[in-house]
Amino acid sequence: MTDRPTLPGAMPNAYQPGKGNLPPGDQALVARRQRLLGPAYRLFYETPVHLVRGEGVWLYDKDGKAYLDTYNNVASVGHCHPRVVEATARQSAIFASHTRYLHDGILEYAERLLAHFPPALSHVMFTCTGSEANDLAFRIARAQTGGTGFIVTENAYHGVTHAIAGMSPSLGAGVPLGEHVRTVPAPDPLRLAGDVGAAFAAGVQAAVDDLLRHGIRPAALIVDTVFSSDGVFADPPGFLAPAVGVIRRAGGLFIADEVQPGFGRTGQAMWGFQRHGLTPDMVSLGKPMGNGYPVAGLVMRPEVIESFGSKARYFNTFGGNAVAAATAMAVLQVVEDEGLMQNAATVGALFRAGLEDLATRHDALGPIRSAGLFLGAEIVAGGDPLAADAAACGRIVNHLRDNGVLISATGPRANVLKIRPPLVFSAENVAFFLDRLEAALKA
Repeated sequence: MTDRPTLPGAMPNAYQPGKGNLPPGDQALVARRQRLLGPAYRLFYETPVHLVRGEGVWLYDKDGKAYLDTYNNVASVGHCHPRVVEATARQSAIFASHTRYLHDGILEYAERLLAHFPPALSHVMFTCTGSEANDLAFRIARAQTGGTGFIVTENAYHGVTHAIAGMSPSLGAGVPLGEHVRTVPAPDPLRLAGDVGAAFAAGVQAAVDDLLRHGIRPAALIVDTVFSSDGVFADPPGFLAPAVGVIRRAGGLFIADEVQPGFGRTGQAMWGFQRHGLTPDMVSLGKPMGNGYPVAGLVMRPEVIESFGSKARYFNTFGGNAVAAATAMAVLQVVEDEGLMQNAATVGALFRAGLEDLATRHDALGPIRSAGLFLGAEIVAGGDPLAADAAACGRIVNHLRDNGVLISATGPRANVLKIRPPLVFSAENVAFFLDRLEAALKA
């Protein structure tokens, strides 16, 4: 099993007091932040960025310097997209309340959203965050199956509620996993022997067996369908199917966490699970759903909610409110009208080809993995694909930050460049990124 990081946020690109080159004004801001917000928050980069504005794929600091955003998938249709901003403002000026009143907006959005799912997934419940969506899935899975055991990958991240933090190993050793949780190796073709689908399914079977051996009935397997925190593993399409078969034969459910890959980012489909030819039992949504406005949801098969819904009521003061529905509708319309899923496929392929070309000239750039505009690039030592180099990855991330590109690192060895730009990314943006990355690799 992979060792868990010792500190939440202990990534090679994290700010550490005393390092970096902060101007006096930002030093005072960091001190003020620590005084007001406490010790649990983390800042990116050795020299944190003081951002004040965003537009499209660009973010701007207090001095007007522009940064190409290749990390914040929350603003999936671009920072401050005019149609989304207008929809939010218009509805805010009319009416904002919860789902206990009849209102057309939430139903119109639900119909449009569900039209993008297989017919079997015909119910949706709304929350404010992906963490809440996964927490709701946790509760429903327990009620429907009678089980309490959950299976996740070794460096997964699914959220920050008490239950879901206990199913998110990437939060580090300071956040203990639940006794009902079992981890399985990520579907890494470099480190799993043989067929990746069969190997991943074998790991899930071993976890099921261990739960049963301890008297714990399995409730669900939950995975981020591009395994982003594990290092981005999207291929080959279809490899997830055997593992889903394992959990269903054990009486458990399959929960597809689409908080990061969803809404067209993979290019080939609206949702990551579709690349595997699967229909999950539940699908959690979040981050890009509102382009910055807090809206999230859980889509499910009607039969999955029967037991929970017959015994418990669900209410969320802000989940699915009229402003959230209007905002989410505008985001979905932009994805559809501007052809952003196709753009993710086209520009994502160009992006991957550019990274692979760079890798032929720089030994530090190892295996490249991607699905549309979700890419992972390993930083390795001496050209050895298995020799993770977290220190070099940290230097590259900080070099990019200093030269106008925002990115982060991920994976259990903290050596994978995590690239997930807004879906409006262009070929020109790719060229800009590759130029800056090559300079970082040379440096």
